[in-house]
Amino acid sequence: MCGIVGIFAPGHDAARLAYFALYALQHRGQESAGIAAADGHTLRSHKAMGLIGAVFDEETLAGLTGHIAVAHTRYSTSGSSIVVNAQPLLERSELGDIAFAHNGNLTNTDELRARLSPATELQATSDSEVMAKLLVEQEGALTDRIARVLDLARGAYSVVLCSDDELYAFRDPWGVRPLCLGRLDGGGWAVVSESCALATIGAEYVREIEPGEIVRIGRDGIESRKTRHDEAQPALCMFEYIYFARPDSRLAGRSIYMARMAMGRALAREHPVEADVVMAVPDSAVPGGIGYAAESGLPYVEGLIKNRYIGRTFISPDQSMRARGVQLKFNPVLENLRDQRVVVVDDSIVRGTTTPRIVRLLREAGAREVHVRITSPPIRHPCYLGVDMATYDELIAANHDVEEIRRRIGADTLGYLSLQGLLDAVGRPRGEMCLGCLTGEYPTAPASHRARSGVC
Repeated sequence: MCGIVGIFAPGHDAARLAYFALYALQHRGQESAGIAAADGHTLRSHKAMGLIGAVFDEETLAGLTGHIAVAHTRYSTSGSSIVVNAQPLLERSELGDIAFAHNGNLTNTDELRARLSPATELQATSDSEVMAKLLVEQEGALTDRIARVLDLARGAYSVVLCSDDELYAFRDPWGVRPLCLGRLDGGGWAVVSESCALATIGAEYVREIEPGEIVRIGRDGIESRKTRHDEAQPALCMFEYIYFARPDSRLAGRSIYMARMAMGRALAREHPVEADVVMAVPDSAVPGGIGYAAESGLPYVEGLIKNRYIGRTFISPDQSMRARGVQLKFNPVLENLRDQRVVVVDDSIVRGTTTPRIVRLLREAGAREVHVRITSPPIRHPCYLGVDMATYDELIAANHDVEEIRRRIGADTLGYLSLQGLLDAVGRPRGEMCLGCLTGEYPTAPASHRARSGVC
């Protein structure tokens, strides 16, 4: 998770553009937000805990002057949810001040920390700071330093950073987390986690930043450097398609909305059921629900109305907040549910805390039967690459089979999309996706990891 933005726009208010682009990425993180801006001479920043609208106002944005900006909205996996871990991180080097924003999770942080100078003091507790310090301690131009970091760092990392006069972006050799490039109206460039943020600021999508690629943007134009990593194969996170990315984004040329709709269609073919209506758990499962309804011939209805002011419960920092969030998040539409046999489509079951409450809510609203359909295979393994996917002990599918899960969530039937059905819907071969949480096979994982499947 996490959302990152980089803006290079001479003649424009880069911080304001970054602010609105970051708003489009709020779904990727809700714990803290920050923007750093540079005017060619000075680098200024502001960051704090909370949602973007609470962190910034006209006064703070007015103080972030310049044509370059780097922005971040945080979802914590490595390091506590505290202000010292908020990004962008500011680092000093002999090349000048640097602002650094990272989305992902490193798998060899301890090894990288051991490479740092003994005199280096770490202020935060995140892997992002280790990576930023490592970059600063390299030698040569910034592009050369980044290339060295790409050689050393393992795991998932999409990064935007700026000096006082240039913007840089780079992506790990596996391409686990998304990052794309856009051209701004009136000149300039934007680098963002998802393409939906480009549309928000009137930028035209150009292309994805490629795995292992370093992009430098300055007044002399844009420059790309491809680094070579023979051991790394493309491994874009499948969960971006299932849940994380906004439906109006595109990843690797594929519309997220159309991919999720295809997942729903495949799910209807794999797990048909006699029912009266189809509904989806808003928002990420809605395209899947529409696809299921279209394929099955059943009418699609709104069964739950979402309170738009309650955050995504999956990325709340602790379990008690998840429980309260589910209770506050949805209201049933009684007229669409009363005495109906309901197919309810959702994107995933992770810990098994949300789904039982939804099933109970639908039954209390008068649903005669509740048939749960999930547009992903069972999640049986943790994620080491930037997703709070819990531990083996917490993952319900790691400890129970489908029938046991059905009984635990209280559904009349339960069906998961097959792995092949998922791959076909996304339109990418198995060898180009990270499926670690589904299969236990990771493109890169901590040396201490021993998956239950026996795959290291």
